[in-house]
Order: sequence, then C-alpha cells, then structure tokens
Amino acid sequence: MMPVECNVRLFDEVERLIGRPTYLVPEPVVEELEKLADGSGTEASAASVGLDLLARCERRETEHTYADDAVIELTYTVDADYVVTNDKPLKERLRAEGVSVISLRGGTKLGINN
Repeated sequence: MMPVECNVRLFDEVERLIGRPTYLVPEPVVEELEKLADGSGTEASAASVGLDLLARCERRETEHTYADDAVIELTYTVDADYVVTNDKPLKERLRAEGVSVISLRGGTKLGINN
C-alpha cells in the first residue's frame, strides 16, 4: 500500500538499497489486502495497487492467519534478511526479533532500520 499512501516507487527503492531480492508475501497479507480493496477511499485504492504489485512477488502459505504473525513466521521459515513495512507495531516486533526493516525515511525514499 506504500506506493499509493506514500508515493513510493517501492521496488525501485528496495532494489536501490539491497539489490534484487526475492519478494515473498504471506497469504494472510494477501487476504488482508483483498478485504481492504473491497472498501472505498484511499485505503481501498492503496490495497488494490498492492494486489496488482503481487505479480512481482511469491505468495507463501503460513500457519498463522493474522497478517503480522504470518510475516514474523515467514522471516523464520525462509531466514529473511529484510522485511518491508511501514507498520510501526510490526516494525518494533521485527526489530525485537533481530530482523532488519526497510521503511519510509523522509519523503519518498526508503531506508534500512536495524
């Protein structure tokens, strides 16, 4: 949703920071985007764009059904080096687990937070 909400060229920015990674998205995140996209307004538009961007990502099943828990689970399952999110509580949980977070840093640029 970051491309719409923050005017970020998400994939370009991630690749500027860390090269060309494999993008993984847990299924509960996809389901959350689908629910949000059914609404109206900016959030629904952002979720729709997020769903379109999934074409560049690999979807992964997880045991957890709550999106944030599924992200944490996936970091362990695939030994992820980075997670891209602007969600403050999720960023805090990831950092507590020792996972580097890529998030918005000033304007439309992303940065790595350890």
